[in-house]
Amino acid sequence: MKLWHHLHQPQWGALLLRVTLALLLLLHGIAKLRYGIGWIEGQVVRHGLPGALAYAVYLGEVVAPLLLLVGYWVVPAALLVVVNMVVALILVHPGDWLQLSKTGGWALELQAFYLVGALTIALTAKPGK
Repeated sequence: MKLWHHLHQPQWGALLLRVTLALLLLLHGIAKLRYGIGWIEGQVVRHGLPGALAYAVYLGEVVAPLLLLVGYWVVPAALLVVVNMVVALILVHPGDWLQLSKTGGWALELQAFYLVGALTIALTAKPGK
């Protein structure tokens, strides 16, 4: 039982979740910085929204992960990721909600991890973060 007592480290668990989410999401942001967001702009326009709105993806996939990584404005950054993921689920993945991947997992498991992880971070961050 003492082992479990020593493993109970909620601060380290929260840090691990925050850093993991930030690094994984930042890789998506870096790809968009390197290769552009034209396809996202196309999705936005196809849904009747201004194309310039596509540039908000940089906030959700570059700025927010960097803030999470350094631990600054954690709650607003996490909520920005939540909004980013909700928009992605609606605009980019509307047909995938009930789909399974070729290996049997949910087709949106990565997006679900980003969304739920960011929401968990926002709900559990220390006040003032």
